[in-house]
Amino acid sequence: MSNSENFKKKQSQIKNSTFKELSIIKNVIFWVDIIPDGKTHNNAIFARPFNDKKAIPQQLTGENFYIKSNFHGYGGRSYQCLEVNDQIYLVWIDQISKALWLRTLRVQAEFPENDNGYFLCDTKPRQLTEAIESNFDASFIISRDNFLYGLCEIKNRDYLFSLNLKKTKQKIRKIKKFDNFAGNLSSNPKANLFSWIEWNSDYMPWEKNSLFFASIDKGGEIQEINEFSNKVINVGRNVSFFQPYWISNNLLVCSEDSTGWWNLCFLDVTNLKKIVLKKRIIKSLSEYGSPQWVSGISFFSGTIKNLFCLAKKENRWILEKYENLLLVQELALPFSSISDFGVFDQKLVIRGNSFGYFGYLIENDYEKKDFSNFSKKITFESAYHFSKPESFWFNGFNNKSTHSFIYKPLKETFKKSPLIVKAHSGPTSYFDGSINSEVQYWTSRGFTVAEVNYGGSSGFGREYRERLNYKWGIVDSYDCKALVINLIKLNLVDSTKVAIFGNSAGGLTAINSLCEGDLFKVAICKYPVLDLNDMYQKTHRFEKGYLNSLIGEYSKFRNEYKLRSPMNKINQLKKPILLFHGKEDLVISYKQTLKIKEELLKNNKYSEVIIFDNEGHGFKNTDNKQTVLLKSQKFLEKTLDI
Repeated sequence: MSNSENFKKKQSQIKNSTFKELSIIKNVIFWVDIIPDGKTHNNAIFARPFNDKKAIPQQLTGENFYIKSNFHGYGGRSYQCLEVNDQIYLVWIDQISKALWLRTLRVQAEFPENDNGYFLCDTKPRQLTEAIESNFDASFIISRDNFLYGLCEIKNRDYLFSLNLKKTKQKIRKIKKFDNFAGNLSSNPKANLFSWIEWNSDYMPWEKNSLFFASIDKGGEIQEINEFSNKVINVGRNVSFFQPYWISNNLLVCSEDSTGWWNLCFLDVTNLKKIVLKKRIIKSLSEYGSPQWVSGISFFSGTIKNLFCLAKKENRWILEKYENLLLVQELALPFSSISDFGVFDQKLVIRGNSFGYFGYLIENDYEKKDFSNFSKKITFESAYHFSKPESFWFNGFNNKSTHSFIYKPLKETFKKSPLIVKAHSGPTSYFDGSINSEVQYWTSRGFTVAEVNYGGSSGFGREYRERLNYKWGIVDSYDCKALVINLIKLNLVDSTKVAIFGNSAGGLTAINSLCEGDLFKVAICKYPVLDLNDMYQKTHRFEKGYLNSLIGEYSKFRNEYKLRSPMNKINQLKKPILLFHGKEDLVISYKQTLKIKEELLKNNKYSEVIIFDNEGHGFKNTDNKQTVLLKSQKFLEKTLDI
């Protein structure tokens, strides 16, 4: 590559960086990104100085890696940076070699001008493990005795394992076999005390889990394992612990939802046999946690002297600063969602979304008082040409207050606006009001769009989330219909032109809503859940027990599985449906969609099924995304007569 080509490549790295999986150590930030002009799927870990947005990123891994985690199906963080004895260990998961890799680094004392060498690389990348069919979690721990610890999933079983950092291409050493699921492995600074959470296959981790602690000897062996007793927090109900995180050698912070909200809890682990509740901070309407669909979600970072915590309060994010367990400052963040959060000393990196920006990166040094009037300093470009989300509360199932976002049309294309209702996936997910190109596509064409946080959605406490227990396919559909009735009564939309969209679990909501009554005229769904029986039989391990709480135990409620499956209603449905699915979907088989294709096309001449060969669960290909939008627009023009 010529010098000019190399320069252009480096400039493109600055301009096009997406900063996925951010972390910070010392005065350097790390992230995962695609390689400019690289091979399909290949990516790399990059680094640059903290708060130097013009710096050319240094590529720390080669071009023959696909750095990605598949832990428990949905993955999460794919690498970790760990500092031990002034040396930085960079550990990552590679899907090409099916192995863990390691590189050791040292930060240069002074960053050279106009160069991309912020790190002195002590070694070349080393393959730590042999190739193995395993899903690794990136919550790695490194002891001062040159052992690496981690969690992995092999043949549908979770293990705690160890590796010798001095060896290459070694077999992983299993040191504990878990009964069911495990996650959130962490340790104290001495790396002699470990913590993690476990949960039974009948539950999801946000429904019920347990917090465990263990001591490790110098030989890397577990000496003692103790389960944290819920009696310490005086609760006799199911509890979900979130992100156990060590802030000193004997003190750990986490959140737990025994109050109905994920609230802060500080535990003294000086004595493993008698763990003490040091402090508890209870705030209603605030969530210091979220459903753990992916691993590595972080709400806490720092030390006992400088601890920073995130809290979600309805549609706002708050950053809190604690010193020696005392709250010293509370700062409003200008984000509707946060994807990355990291702290080193008092330097913070936060990446989030808002209405004005997507993937905006904040780098701030708290010690320099950069957080004075923080929210005022973060200014977003005017989004005048976008439709803004408006919170709209209405009475849903059982007359309970239910949340939604309404986006009004940008153009008065119609005398009265057609309405698109969106049902989110999960179904334990939520809409947060962040900028969404699909929503803006429709509002720019004269549509009103409504995003429904139906009963069962996250971010509004446990009680709100548990409205869906045993009632998936009932509460969600009812809430979507109730919203439409409210908007029609307010004379905001055209009652004859109402469509419902749903992806994944939202597809079940959408089609069930279409089948019941005459409010909805058409449905458009991507990779929808159509057959609950098939889902129960074939879904991946992580979600195998999810239907127990959403529908009921299969052996006892088999008839409910049939009644709530859109698959069993299609032959009676005369309304048009447009379906998209990918052949590589490992969560919901595209064969579910193919099963109803013939019946669907027979019942309605406008119905259509489109299968993409190169898509999984969640469409990634830009051309396919464009196809979905254009096909959907033409479909609505025909079916709604617009």
